Amino acid sequence: MGDAILGGMVIGLAAVTLMLSHGRIAGISGIAATALTRPWPRWAVLFVIGLLIGGGVTTYLQGLSVERDWSAVSPLLVVGGVLVGVGTRLGSGCTSGHGVCGIARFSKRSIVATGTFLIVAIVTATGVHG
Repeated sequence: MGDAILGGMVIGLAAVTLMLSHGRIAGISGIAATALTRPWPRWAVLFVIGLLIGGGVTTYLQGLSVERDWSAVSPLLVVGGVLVGVGTRLGSGCTSGHGVCGIARFSKRSIVATGTFLIVAIVTATGVHG
């Protein structure tokens, strides 16, 4: 089974588990914002910790090596990250919440949001690499 298929299955399982156990949609921007509130909800903090260490654990288990080049971090990259965060709050969610969970619930708003994400991504990629 390919890594992408396995990863998609794990993401789907995590989304279903979170919905069944806490009645919450697995949108990362909302979970990250929830994890920053006090008192810290244990489930949200554990979800974010899992996101942060999951890639490292997977890389280690596969015997791969990851090289880090911190010289690529620039003020423009930081500003871009902040703008993405602001956008996810303005858009009432991110690609994971709308794309994975919203479409699965047949949410019209999520279908429109995900379509918008894809169109903007295609236009941006074409403009940058075109």
